Amino acid sequence: MKPYVLKSGPDRPAEPTFSLKYEDELNAGQLAAVTAVDGPILVIAGAGSGKTRTLVYRVARLIESGIPPESILLLTFTRKASEEMLRRVGALIGLRTDRVTGGTFHSVANMLLRRYGRAIGLEPGFTILDRGDSEDVINLLRTQQGLNDKARRFPRKNTINEIFSKSVNKLLPVEDVVLGEFPQFTDEIEDLQKLCRAFESYKRSRLLVDYDDLLVRLRELLDTDEGVRQRVSEAYRYVLVDEYQDTNRLQAEIVRRIAATHDNVMVVGDDSQSIYAFRGATFRNIMDFPKLFPGTRIFKLEENYRSTQPILTLANEVINLAAEKYSKTLFTRKGEGPSPVLVKAGDENTQSRFVAQRILELREEGVPLEEIAVLFRSSFHSFDLEIELTRRNIPFVKRGGFKFIETAHVKDILAHLRVVENPKDAVSWNRLLMLLDGVGPRKSQTLIEAMLAEDGGGLAALKAAAEKGAGAQALRDLVRLLEDIGGGSSMTPAEQMNAVCGYYLPLLKQQYDDYPKRTKDLEHLYTIAARYGKLDSFLADLTLEPPDTSLFDVEAADRDAERLVLSTIHSAKGLEWHTVFIIWALDGKFPSLYSMTADEDIEEERRLFYVAVTRAKQNLYVSYPVNIFDRASGMVLSKPSRFIEEVRSDCLDTWSLIDEDDFRD
Repeated sequence: MKPYVLKSGPDRPAEPTFSLKYEDELNAGQLAAVTAVDGPILVIAGAGSGKTRTLVYRVARLIESGIPPESILLLTFTRKASEEMLRRVGALIGLRTDRVTGGTFHSVANMLLRRYGRAIGLEPGFTILDRGDSEDVINLLRTQQGLNDKARRFPRKNTINEIFSKSVNKLLPVEDVVLGEFPQFTDEIEDLQKLCRAFESYKRSRLLVDYDDLLVRLRELLDTDEGVRQRVSEAYRYVLVDEYQDTNRLQAEIVRRIAATHDNVMVVGDDSQSIYAFRGATFRNIMDFPKLFPGTRIFKLEENYRSTQPILTLANEVINLAAEKYSKTLFTRKGEGPSPVLVKAGDENTQSRFVAQRILELREEGVPLEEIAVLFRSSFHSFDLEIELTRRNIPFVKRGGFKFIETAHVKDILAHLRVVENPKDAVSWNRLLMLLDGVGPRKSQTLIEAMLAEDGGGLAALKAAAEKGAGAQALRDLVRLLEDIGGGSSMTPAEQMNAVCGYYLPLLKQQYDDYPKRTKDLEHLYTIAARYGKLDSFLADLTLEPPDTSLFDVEAADRDAERLVLSTIHSAKGLEWHTVFIIWALDGKFPSLYSMTADEDIEEERRLFYVAVTRAKQNLYVSYPVNIFDRASGMVLSKPSRFIEEVRSDCLDTWSLIDEDDFRD
């Protein structure tokens, strides 16, 4: 019989060729997750197990498999994280990855709403309010409704904003949030509901969107416009989500809707590191993902590349006692290291003295200060230690403080730029008008109402007020500035910023005695503005991804560059150090007495302790003071944290502290 050879037809795709030897680059768990292509996938990534590496190789593999880069959506919790991942993908496969959409939930929501928002009545020129702006609006409405004049105590603006935010992120009515978390304001529920409705109406009528609204309006868009939902889902055929354990219910619903035409969703996270319930994140998302996406395949990453085995053994012991979890056992190929140490201190100052002394010893042994961290449950737990460190001249930096964008002087500058971009932004108008001599709250509100009544949001009302009366010259100067930088101006954001700074510097000097320090932030802001060609992009990015710290708040430049890190455990998640001290591991303080009334709160405290333990690479010290009187409960606290007491005794060395003078006696 004569053979007849069939040639490959044009519709038969060639087998993909891979430039990377994935099986040589990844361990078995990582490889399984990376090479699975279609369908829902849940990757349970233990602490230090190469989660980011898995995501990077997953994106590379999809692209090398012939998936168009523009059909990949990578959702992370910081823009920096997505940019770094995509940079690494490009370096791996030698291709540009700028067609992959990467960013935070909020930045992607911002992009989609500006593109499709008209379908739900949202014009693309909307302004994004930061937390402080939202609180200012709430305070204005609170005053207008007479809620600040009541004899009974009404919650402050920041508390109200927190209630409204939790209502949005947990998909709960305001009433349920108040009853569950703010029962002291039960009598105010009706007024809070009324205020919430007024807040929503105020924002919608003025083209204002707060941080939570970005997600709310995106879900509204995907729910109400089937055409947009189909378009978005078909555009992003492969969705990857980092840190899924930190998502809230709203974010989980958005992921489900983006995947409306397919189930190609990979989420990566660690149920054992779900510690942000106070921000609205829910542990249930990662536990219930297989229910949301039936047919989910689960892969586990258990090989740890950070810590020694004794530290991992303790971490495994702590988390194995969790009531609900995905079972996993962290292991490492690293050699044995020292056992974690449990240190009992006679009182708080003895604990502080131990930590300071041991840090100095470690430094003499060659461990740099920046490779040492002291972690604690609550910020105030470090106060005594800070005094002791200062006394011994040990330089340190404490995680926290004002965010750059929350400093008053930066908010002042941005207010001038925001009214150029959105003339209906009453919050920013009020801020910049209140800087002027001769303009008080009443006059500011009158001017704003007059401007908002103008067609197109012109400056006629301001010009009329600048003709005569108190503040006339200041208003003329303001009008001149806004005419220069607004309207048909061809200025770049940096040029607009420069003009505003020239106008604002005299006001800065009037407002603040320490204005020379604050000008450093304005220089920093100018540097950021210079990266942008459009004002709307500059303002949106600055609100969505603000720089972490204000230069005004940072220690003097001549401080020792080598500094110990003090941090709450929440702020330390995702970081690692050679040596970690966990202080105040005292039952009643960690877990706190307040968490002991609900099982889910205790479980979150357990996960928080697990996160603290797994930050250490080589040395771990856990200390607790004894005979501590707790005023709130009237109890004397002396037992180590239950999370330590529950584990096997051979997981820890125990040290007793002896004063040198007592030892000599």
